[in-house]
Amino acid sequence: MAQVWGRVLVTGAAGFLGSHLCDALLADGCSVIGVDNLATGSLNNLEHLAAESRFTYEQADICRPFDFGEVDFVFNFASPASPADYMRLGPETLRVGSDGTVNALEVAKKYGAGFLHASTSECYGDPLQHPQVESYWGNVNPIGPRSVYDEAKRFSEATIMAYHRYYGVRSGMVRIFNTYGPRLQPNDGRVISNLMMQALRGEPLTIYGDGKQTRSFCYVSDLIRGIVLLAKSGEPLPTNIGNPEEWTILECAETVRKVTGTTSEITFKPMPEDDPKQRRPDITKAQRILGWQPEVPLEEGLRKSLEYFRSKV
Repeated sequence: MAQVWGRVLVTGAAGFLGSHLCDALLADGCSVIGVDNLATGSLNNLEHLAAESRFTYEQADICRPFDFGEVDFVFNFASPASPADYMRLGPETLRVGSDGTVNALEVAKKYGAGFLHASTSECYGDPLQHPQVESYWGNVNPIGPRSVYDEAKRFSEATIMAYHRYYGVRSGMVRIFNTYGPRLQPNDGRVISNLMMQALRGEPLTIYGDGKQTRSFCYVSDLIRGIVLLAKSGEPLPTNIGNPEEWTILECAETVRKVTGTTSEITFKPMPEDDPKQRRPDITKAQRILGWQPEVPLEEGLRKSLEYFRSKV
């Protein structure tokens, strides 16, 4: 698809996904305003853009109204995203999913800009339908320890649809499944980062529960490519972007051992409350409307990520 924007705004630009998105948009010819309050993001993720004339960084909290001038598109990626972060920053996570989303939508509304929101597979909770298709309403505990993230994202989706229906904002939502790659926080509590860092440190690999719970791991370049295609498509309803190849956590741990060459043993700990037992996206919609599907298998993606994680040991 042809590039359709001139000036775009990315909230959460210093985060894992936000920084990769900035790179992709710049490569697509856009001028990019990156906004972040650095609650969980890092300027290290943006340091390679210091000399890029088409990139501007603004340190700001989007929970307060903001306006950095006219834009053609808003990508709303601001939110703590790992369990370690959103459980530490529970009220802040709820605020960025509510006040922050409203303020970002107001910018899009003011300038007639397009809008794409980073939603999550957590909207499906601990799913009773497998794989998860966008029409599934989910099985979510609204008052559990993960609810600060799950309900923030679900509220965001409802708010975005309200702005779409009542104000005509050209909006879309990507439901993101487990993603990994360079710039993923090394100690954020997520499966890949945990296992890779433990393996490279020669520590035991921690498995929660019996390790038979499943996840689907998407390499970051595949995800970002899908996100840009979705933003250009104009599709207003939620769309899954993720890798449908399903792995047990034990299988993932064994693949990490293979890639890193570690001899670390595997240890087992109790399963956290409300941790999903299975997770796999149905990507039929993305294949149909975007012509998208992931290209990087797990072992290859882990090898692509190895140098980055090794630099963080």
